[in-house]
This record gives sequence, structure tokens and C-alpha cells, in this order.
Amino acid sequence: MAIDSECGMTSRDGLAPAAALFHSLADPVRLSIVQRLACGEARVVDLTRELGLAQSTVSKHLGCLRGCRLVDYRAEGRQSFYFIAAPELLDLLRSAESLLAATDQAVALCPTYGTGAEPAGGRAGLPVEGAAS
Repeated sequence: MAIDSECGMTSRDGLAPAAALFHSLADPVRLSIVQRLACGEARVVDLTRELGLAQSTVSKHLGCLRGCRLVDYRAEGRQSFYFIAAPELLDLLRSAESLLAATDQAVALCPTYGTGAEPAGGRAGLPVEGAAS
């Protein structure tokens, strides 16, 4: 994906890897894992305790992040220590924080993806016919 490349349009197929990257980070659990790993290595047991999540949940999301090569692990004896594999990920998240601050977190008001959005198939933010205003 080349954002500043002479304003040439990239095909949707060419944008698919970027869309997959953002999709991999679109889950609050995965973001919380990444946020925690930004502070240093952690074992699954550490993440489950610190994030208050089930071991299976943490393992599933670590598998996703590993599959995207955003995190990796190193074995030490019978333990695995997970870490951020691509330091560029931290730059991306810092840029996202700056963008959220610059837009006064307006994305939270987005009727599709914002905090008030309904689950898939819902019509968050749209008036319901016959409903009192």
C-alpha cells in the first residue's frame, strides 16, 4: 500500500494486505494484548491474569497476531514469552493515537464502527420508523 505515491490509485486487491492488517487490529482484545506487549514480554499466564481473560481467549488472539507476524515468542524451558515482532506496529499505534487526538476521537461517533454502533446488521445512529424522537 503506497499512500503517498504520486496520488496513483491502488487496486482493491493491492489494498487487501493493508485491510487485513487493520482488521487484525480491529478487536479490542487483540489491541489490549498488543498494548500490554508494548511494555515488554509476557507469557500467556501473565496476559490472562493482567487482562482478566480466559487462557483460550488469549491463546486464540495471540495465534491471530502471530499469524500476521505482529507478535512472536521465544521459548525458555517450558515457557513461551510473547513480544512485539515488528517495532513498526508501535509506530502505527502511536500514529493512530495522534489521529484520534487530532479528530477529537470523532470515530467513536461513527454509526458503523463507533462505540454506539449496533452489532452487524443493526442500524445504529439511524432513526427507526415510527419511533418517537
